[in-house]
Amino acid sequence: MTTIRQDDLIESIAAALQYISFYHPADFISHLTRAWEREQSPAAKDAMAQILTNSKMSAYGHRPISRTRASSTSSSRSA
Repeated sequence: MTTIRQDDLIESIAAALQYISFYHPADFISHLTRAWEREQSPAAKDAMAQILTNSKMSAYGHRPISRTRASSTSSSRSA
């Protein structure tokens, strides 16, 4: 029988939540892209561009890692 460790379960759930927090369906991306093209505010355009970039990275399997997650991962590796 295989035993699933609590840490492995937590890490898997965290990775899944990280993925879905950045990945967006194609219709959302197309609508956001059209909104970005019409947007007048530079700050809003920058925010939308970041969402689009993160979603593209996610779709390619290079999801962004939050600072909290990155710092906890690097500190656990050095221990």
